[in-house]
Amino acid sequence: MVTTATFRTLALSFPEAEEAPHFENTAFKVRKKIFVTLAEKHGRITVKLSATDQSAFCSYDPAIIYPVPNKWGKQGWTHIVLAKIDEEMLLDALTTAYCTIAPKTLAKPYIDARDAL
Repeated sequence: MVTTATFRTLALSFPEAEEAPHFENTAFKVRKKIFVTLAEKHGRITVKLSATDQSAFCSYDPAIIYPVPNKWGKQGWTHIVLAKIDEEMLLDALTTAYCTIAPKTLAKPYIDARDAL
């Protein structure tokens, strides 16, 4: 289980990540582009993934990670239930979302670290 406080700390740990209001939710952006939103009243976040990454993460457990059930889901937006996900998997999903949206210069260290594994 991950708290919203832990989620916020992780989301804001990426270079140039900023928190801002987004309709009734909270957005976390890098250079004005959203990589994750927090729907605190629903206890979930929504990350932006590529179609390939979305498929891989959703195979983890579709009760925890699943596509947004509309056209946004087809564009890679993926819900994650905070109360059910472990911190390591959350950090992996956040890193992937960040790298999907961030400029290559900011994402490169994370991509290189992943490639080294």
